[in-house]
Amino acid sequence: MTQHSRDTPQFYLTAPSPCPYLPGRHERKVFTHLVGEKAGDLNDLLTHGGFRRSQSIAYRPACDQCRACVSVRVVANEFRPSRNFRKIMARNADIVGEQRSAVPTSEQYSIFRAYLDQRHRHGGMADMTVLDYAMMVEDSHVETRIIEYRRRGVDTAINGRGNDLVAVALTDVLSDGLSMVYSFFEPSEENRSLGTFMILDHINRARRQGLPYVYLGYWIEGSKKMDYKGRFLPQQRLAPAGWMRIEASGETLTEPQD
Repeated sequence: MTQHSRDTPQFYLTAPSPCPYLPGRHERKVFTHLVGEKAGDLNDLLTHGGFRRSQSIAYRPACDQCRACVSVRVVANEFRPSRNFRKIMARNADIVGEQRSAVPTSEQYSIFRAYLDQRHRHGGMADMTVLDYAMMVEDSHVETRIIEYRRRGVDTAINGRGNDLVAVALTDVLSDGLSMVYSFFEPSEENRSLGTFMILDHINRARRQGLPYVYLGYWIEGSKKMDYKGRFLPQQRLAPAGWMRIEASGETLTEPQD
């Protein structure tokens, strides 16, 4: 890649392919590379404009006749867990989250592989090898962390470390929030609702770090895979006019937010 392309991002458009979320539709994406010294600043800027990161690529849907994918960020300081969310937090009171550098391990990949085989065996990531997983974690030019979720042990209160690994989140640290890039969990523990628990934990982490938002990626109304993101309120959704606030009622759309 030339120095010019490092300093001035070049954007590209993918060819149409079947949409993985809405049957009968096709998707296209616009993307650019996140490399060089300014990758972090560019990732911040693009995330505010509705892009997501995958390894060293930032992408956004650019479908011809569909605008179903809506970027969502939770307003961390104002979030109040519902009764159901509080039950999930209590159910996972024996889980401790440990933040680490973005370094892949065989233990993580074992859970990642089981997660794909159980829940996404026909998805685009189904054939990922251990080397592919390592690239997903390590190929980042922005500030990225791994959050490992483990069962508490007898010494956890002393050393802060847990025992058995049950879930993992790959997370970017932005100037104004945490962006959950990808998360997965041990499928045999599905009754814990670990996917929801990790989001709740990230909201608490953002608060402690003084960051206003947790970016969840795309909310897609009518998609069973993505519709759950609309439950984390209040939140802001990116509209053509800017970030629009959704109140706790889930009904009120306020003026664009800065």
